[in-house]
Amino acid sequence: MLKQLERAEQKWGGANTLIDQWLNHRRKLLVNYCQIAGLPPYESLDKSLPEFKSVKEFCDLLVDYVSEGHFEVYDRVVTACEKNGESTQNLAQTIVPKISETTDLALDFNDKYTEADDDKILYQLDKDLSSLAHAMETRFELEDKLLEVLHANAS
Repeated sequence: MLKQLERAEQKWGGANTLIDQWLNHRRKLLVNYCQIAGLPPYESLDKSLPEFKSVKEFCDLLVDYVSEGHFEVYDRVVTACEKNGESTQNLAQTIVPKISETTDLALDFNDKYTEADDDKILYQLDKDLSSLAHAMETRFELEDKLLEVLHANAS
């Protein structure tokens, strides 16, 4: 996912402040994900679970990222697509509902870990992070298609 982000940053970085901000937030989310998942370069030698507080901070970033897409970025992309013909409008109408499916999984993850009052839930974290990673990878691919449209219409 980080390599996918780097490609997106190289392709669209600096073209539009909204795109730059969104990609920066995606980077923060991915770095935080790697930290709580214990992925390189953040793996710990003792393979202990992350602190409950760290997981909740990740959930905050996750919800902020998902919300920013739905309430800021997608609206601008859809508006740009409406102005630039039926084919781009159809693309946006096809992609946004698919992204919404990944939103549900992200919000379920958030609810599970922010509403928990016992850190024993962290024993389920690896499995849940794996499912979330798959959904977010799909989401990032779809978002990149929207970014392509936004970039093409912002230029």
